Amino acid sequence: QVQLEESGGGLVQPGGSLRLACAASGFILDGYAIGWFRQAPGRAREGVACLSIRDGSTHYAGSVMDRFTISRDNGENTVYLQMTGLKPEDTAVYYCATGYQTRSISYYLQNVAMDYWGKGTPVTVSS
Repeated sequence: QVQLEESGGGLVQPGGSLRLACAASGFILDGYAIGWFRQAPGRAREGVACLSIRDGSTHYAGSVMDRFTISRDNGENTVYLQMTGLKPEDTAVYYCATGYQTRSISYYLQNVAMDYWGKGTPVTVSS
């Protein structure tokens, strides 16, 4: 069955960097959209970044544009989220999620609409 396992979260100072990893198993990524979402305490889950495995296109939330990068190792079932210039408001549990792509990747990000979810990895940005 589809399994997603996130890693790489932790405590980082403002302005610092982290790289999250999402190891996917039980399926082949081809044809899927895969993305990162986050949920801060007391707030709704929101989309952060999404990648179309089909054509390599990416889409980002405005709040992370130019600071976060989603990528995939060639041919591997691991997707990364490189986060730079971290801010306290980036503090949240970060989730990896995927679904077979039938819509635009912006749709999945804006509607938090994915079929399979990991358990999340916490990121805390604090001095």
